[in-house]
Amino acid sequence: MNFVKGDKVIVIAGKDKGKTGTIQKVDPKSNRVVVENVNVRKKHRKPTQQTPEGSVVEIYAPIDASNVMLVDPKTKKPTRIGHKEEKGKKVRYAKASGTIL
Repeated sequence: MNFVKGDKVIVIAGKDKGKTGTIQKVDPKSNRVVVENVNVRKKHRKPTQQTPEGSVVEIYAPIDASNVMLVDPKTKKPTRIGHKEEKGKKVRYAKASGTIL
């Protein structure tokens, strides 16, 4: 998987198409990512002794990694991610502009 926590991405498919956000969590095993302000679900909490009135909490549900693309830091448009070696280290770069990520 090419994404890491903190990457700025744009959703390219699904009900949240066009929204942008930063990646909060990456799960390479299931190929899913959690993106801030995307795929928001409401979870109803039961009343407890600490919160006797209960509550409704908004949580970010994961979406498939194939539905997001990295936002190029230079052009601010969606781009693919490439890998190359630079000075003996493997680095990621934006294919559209060639900037190192």
